[in-house]
Amino acid sequence: MWFCVVAVLAFWLGTLLFFRGEIQAIQERDPAARSALEIVALYSGLHALVFHRLAHPLWKMKVPFLPRAISQLSRILTGIEIHPGAVIGRGLLIDHGTGVVIGETAVVGDNVTLYQGVTLGGTGKETGKRHPTLGNNIVVGAGAKILGNIVVGDNSYIGANAVVLQGVPPNATVVGVPGYVTKQDGEKIDRKLAHAQILDPVREELNALRQRLAALEAQTQRNTD
Repeated sequence: MWFCVVAVLAFWLGTLLFFRGEIQAIQERDPAARSALEIVALYSGLHALVFHRLAHPLWKMKVPFLPRAISQLSRILTGIEIHPGAVIGRGLLIDHGTGVVIGETAVVGDNVTLYQGVTLGGTGKETGKRHPTLGNNIVVGAGAKILGNIVVGDNSYIGANAVVLQGVPPNATVVGVPGYVTKQDGEKIDRKLAHAQILDPVREELNALRQRLAALEAQTQRNTD
């Protein structure tokens, strides 16, 4: 009984000490986060990072079985699967987190935000570096898939449910299937919580075609009158 209480307290204190950057990132970017204690106790994204910080050094030391076992335990407990070989920077926020998958050779920079259902995956049975590299200060919206050995530049925003198969330049916004770059009024949008502000380039193109068609119909009508 007392051993379990001490173990839980040790886990909380250790997490507060060694994951201050991640806790601060959650407090800054998640308006629902009310206290550091709540984050340590209840946030599955942080718990998944704790497991990964344990498994990754073991993976680098080529310890058999144990790193993958830790990863699978983390997936069972948190709903988030991070391969122990993935390289994760500081200040990662995995918001909600259910269904997030980060592949073996994925690299995630600093101050990145991943929403639920995000996949950083491969595209086949290729070997070597086969998962994406994310730069710093990136937001990946819910359900987005970034696949293959591609690079997503710093300060970019990947829209919800986008499927990204090609590299993304810095300061870009990507939406669509397959994903491609678009901008909002020619300027980079607020990266933090701007899901509803992303323009859909397909819709924009359709709107432009409708306007052109309406103008042509009006011109034709004038010519026939």
